[in-house]
Amino acid sequence: MTDQNPFVLRSDDVKRKEQIFSHPWNPNSSVSTVSLSRTLGLRRTGVNIARIPPGKESFVYHSHHCAEEWIYILSGRGVAEIDGSEVNVSAGDFMAFPTPSVAHHLRNTFEEELVYLMGGESLDFDISDFPHLGKRMLRRGAAIEIYDEENAKPFGPL
Repeated sequence: MTDQNPFVLRSDDVKRKEQIFSHPWNPNSSVSTVSLSRTLGLRRTGVNIARIPPGKESFVYHSHHCAEEWIYILSGRGVAEIDGSEVNVSAGDFMAFPTPSVAHHLRNTFEEELVYLMGGESLDFDISDFPHLGKRMLRRGAAIEIYDEENAKPFGPL
C-alpha cells in the first residue's frame, strides 16, 4: 500500500500550497486559501479551504448572476453580510447562494482564526455585481472586464 495517490490531497500538502490573497478593492481583505478541487484536476466544480485571521475579511461584498456558491464554516466565528443584513456564523453553519444570488461577504471580527470551505460552479462565464462599489464584472474564461454601473445604458427601444 502506498501513501501517494493522484486522487488524494494530504493535509501537509494543503498547508504547503496555501497562498494569501487580498482583494484589490478591499484593503482589509486577507484570506489564506488553497483550491482543493483544481489541485486534483476537477474542472467543473470549485472547492477551496480558506482561513481569515482575526480582524480581517474575505473578499468584497458581491453577488453572482450565473455561478452558484456555498460556504461551510469548519472552525471559528464570523459575521456574514447577506443581502444587506449581518448574520453571526460559526462552526457547522452552511450558507448557500443560488443564482442569481444575493450579495454576500464574510468578516472575522473575533479573536480566533475563521476556517471554512467554499465552493461552487466553475463556469467559463459569469457576471458579478459589487453593490457597495457600484461595479459589475464580466468574466469570460481568463478575460475579466469591469464596468461602473453608473455608466450603464439601456439597449433597445424604450
